[in-house]
Amino acid sequence: MDTTHPLTRRDFVKSTAGASAVVAATSAIGLGPSAFAAGRDKIRVGLIGCGGRGTGAAMNCAEADPSVVLAAMGDLYDDRLKGSRNRLEQSLGDRFVATDETCFVGWDAYKKVLAADVDLVLLTTPPGFRPLHFQAAVKAGKHVFMEKPVAVDPVGVRKVIAAGEEARRKRLGVVAGTQRRHNAGYIEGVRLIQEDNLLGEIVSGNVYWQSRTPWVKRRQPGWTDMHYQTRNWYFFNWICGDHICEQHIHQLDIMMWVMGQPPIKAYGNGGRQCRDPKTMGEIYDHFSIEFEFAGGKRITSMCRQIAGTAGRVAEYFTGAKGTVQMSSNTMFRDFKGKAIHRVKPAKGPSHMVQEHIDLIQSIKAGKPRNEARQVAESTMCAVMGRLAAYTGQEVTWDFAMNKSKLDLTPEKYAWGPAPKVEVAMPGTTKLI
Repeated sequence: MDTTHPLTRRDFVKSTAGASAVVAATSAIGLGPSAFAAGRDKIRVGLIGCGGRGTGAAMNCAEADPSVVLAAMGDLYDDRLKGSRNRLEQSLGDRFVATDETCFVGWDAYKKVLAADVDLVLLTTPPGFRPLHFQAAVKAGKHVFMEKPVAVDPVGVRKVIAAGEEARRKRLGVVAGTQRRHNAGYIEGVRLIQEDNLLGEIVSGNVYWQSRTPWVKRRQPGWTDMHYQTRNWYFFNWICGDHICEQHIHQLDIMMWVMGQPPIKAYGNGGRQCRDPKTMGEIYDHFSIEFEFAGGKRITSMCRQIAGTAGRVAEYFTGAKGTVQMSSNTMFRDFKGKAIHRVKPAKGPSHMVQEHIDLIQSIKAGKPRNEARQVAESTMCAVMGRLAAYTGQEVTWDFAMNKSKLDLTPEKYAWGPAPKVEVAMPGTTKLI
């Protein structure tokens, strides 16, 4: 996808089809000796990041294919690794084959997992580490499942895109945790919009993730700043990217999928009314962003994390013929509210298992899926919205993708000092 000029939906579909044709053509050549390691009937998986999501992803991957075994694990913290290991040993039984020698702790744990005898790695650490870990996984020749988002700043997004292209050249499978892309109701809903023109031309939309305040990890005696920030990672931009990026990316990903192109620019507001400055770092607790697409089409994005407020997690779009609410049973209506078409929920695995099924089956078929650019661009959309709110400026896709020099990477990954905590102030915070 050309990131310097806006694409029309037709251009987007054509470019996607072209990429698929290239993959199909090169697939005839084959992936080499084997899609996974030759001479064995097991897919050996390594887990990098052993928190709740990582543990869940390992279970989802095992459920996706009976040949999956968990062979290696790594985390920054020993207690998280031990807790995850206990749960996975109980859950996976004899499909848990990791040993003391293949369970690693520390800043270099990801390197040791990649050096272990694994075919596929699950990258489920906080997103600030994703570009580093994804680059290393591709260099090591591993197939990858990586959780969303895949970066916290424009420099990180560009690293992921470059590594994704290298993965494509190496014929490595890459699937992301934007699991709605693997949900039959969403897939059929987007098909009806883009191929059957059920809505007509889309003119506007609204996407939401309005929810409660997330967990908080309180600082303990003896922790360095880096200990505290990595333990309480959700509230620091260098490692989380703020909740518009870490959480609301799901709805922004649907927005970009339905529109078939990235937004031209973002403009909006945000702030922190209810965050405790002692425990909730620097991130905002609400955002309202207007994303403008080609032809002057605008979609409003809202996300909030404030206790006691009305929740809403949804995506709505309005076209010339009516409206749609996207979900597992996507519903189309006319302007009088009458149902036009409802997508019936599909039976089968959850979409959080289906994404692993799709990855593994694509690799076995010799046509490895590669979702790196797709999830990187959705991540950039979220980052662009955050930058607009933080600075109070209008932020263009061209600036974010091609010109921004913002890089939140710490000077070094080590215990001790951590990046400075600074709450963004619109009108004062600079657009970098």
